Amino acid sequence: MSIFAIEYVYGPEAEAERTEHRPAHRAWLVEQAAADVVLASGPYGDGAGALLIFQAPDEATLNEILKQDPMNLGGGVTGLKVSAWKPVIGQFSKYMS
Repeated sequence: MSIFAIEYVYGPEAEAERTEHRPAHRAWLVEQAAADVVLASGPYGDGAGALLIFQAPDEATLNEILKQDPMNLGGGVTGLKVSAWKPVIGQFSKYMS
């Protein structure tokens, strides 16, 4: 498995969509966390986006998973950056093989 840092960008033009889809988005994240796919997630303090830490076999699989997020489906995410991440120290390092 690989670890990925996903950065969601929340533009002001999609505030209504985020408000509408946030409950379903968070419920989906809880399901993904229970399946050990989401390792952490949360919004930035300034409200401009969120950071999500996922594990997946590869980036193609991750992208398919992200397409299921109600926030993405509903248009609440205005930008997205996916980066492979290799934590070597701390709690997330235990997920590296």
